[in-house]
Order: sequence, then C-alpha cells, then structure tokens
Amino acid sequence: MTQRSARFKIGDVVQHRVYPFRGVVFDVDPMFSNTEEWLQSIPAEIRPNRDQPFYHLLAENTETTYVAYVSEQNLLPDASGRPCRHPLIRDMFDGPESGSYRLKAGRAN
Repeated sequence: MTQRSARFKIGDVVQHRVYPFRGVVFDVDPMFSNTEEWLQSIPAEIRPNRDQPFYHLLAENTETTYVAYVSEQNLLPDASGRPCRHPLIRDMFDGPESGSYRLKAGRAN
C-alpha cells in the first residue's frame, strides 16, 4: 500500500463528484479508516478504493447539514464561492476567505 499526499486540506470547500452535496474538510485520513461494514454498504460498482485519502466533511445539501466521510476520488473543489451553512463551522473555523476556511486558533488537528 502506497500512501500519497492528500489533494485537499483542512478548511477547503469541496463538492461530491456524484451526489449533490458540498462541505468543509475538517479532518483527513491518509487511507481508509472507517469500518468494513461502512465500506461494504456502498454498491460495488461505485465503492471507492481504500488506498487513498478519505475526508471528514461538515457537509450540507439542500435539505440538511451532517458529517460525511468521502474518498478523494469522489471530491472536487467547490467553485461556487458560497459560504457553507453547517452550524459547526463557526465553532471550528474562521472565514471563508478566498474559497476556504481557516482553523480557529487553538483548534489544531
């Protein structure tokens, strides 16, 4: 297994490649670090490879906000320029500024 650098960093705003949601990265796992049950619950034809970075997002869609765990292959930079509305963002981050958020002082990961 080869570990590679994460494409996105904490505070980046990203959107899902397939599903209609976006979010702010608040943690990064260099490789898959969830349960096998979680991985197997994803249909085989779209199940991501476990040997890539996975991102914890403060996510939102048109109806709600939630926490998501998403593989790098399924994320794109969010170019909308719109701020995210997840209620935990203001507790963890300052911004947005230039399309990303900055961890508040004392909130090191």
